[in-house]
Amino acid sequence: MSRSVRLLDLLQILRRHRQAVSGRVLADELGISLRTLYRDIAALQAQGADIEGEPGVGYMLRPGYMLPPLMFSIEEIEALALGSLWVASRADNELNDAARNALAKIEAVLPADLKNHLHNSGLLVPPGHDNAMDAIDVAQVRKAIREERKLTISYSDVNGAATERTIWPIAIGYFEKQRLIIGWCELRNNFRHFRTDRVLQLNVGGPRYPRRRLQLLKEWRALRAEEGPYQPVKVAS
Repeated sequence: MSRSVRLLDLLQILRRHRQAVSGRVLADELGISLRTLYRDIAALQAQGADIEGEPGVGYMLRPGYMLPPLMFSIEEIEALALGSLWVASRADNELNDAARNALAKIEAVLPADLKNHLHNSGLLVPPGHDNAMDAIDVAQVRKAIREERKLTISYSDVNGAATERTIWPIAIGYFEKQRLIIGWCELRNNFRHFRTDRVLQLNVGGPRYPRRRLQLLKEWRALRAEEGPYQPVKVAS
């Protein structure tokens, strides 16, 4: 275990205890000697951690202290790297760039040992959805979802026939080989799923839809739960 990870773990343990905890208990939980524990406590105090106590009495992290926001465990580093690579290979171009930029910002402030692990974790993501297959800018759909605005789309069914739809977009599902816009379809008066590569045209800037997105999302999830966890998502026809 690297020292930076050990210091983070020590802070997490102290956060769990509302009363002073002895140095021996802390050392045993971390698997280190008392001497190493005392050095780690001193190091955290020097970095600004508001830790009260002394040897033989116990230690306590004062309430309100916030952990340094960019101290991560090895598993958290791997999760961040894997998630960012997945987004970069499967999301639209704006999210692709955002994922890479976020990873670069995290890398810039990581300790050297964790920075090295960020790029050498051994976790790989194969190529995903081809953005070139979409005739629309999916970033526009994400914006409509955030603003709870209606979208008018020209949509091609499995046979190639196009229909005009007005939908209330509530979410986007990212799958291995396709992306789905989840929304309320005014034509069908029900929830429908629209493949982004079948949306031929997209008109943005519509009015706000009359219900709150979170409530609609809750209702959609309830319907999916009734269908069962292993039922495939049905694409609009």
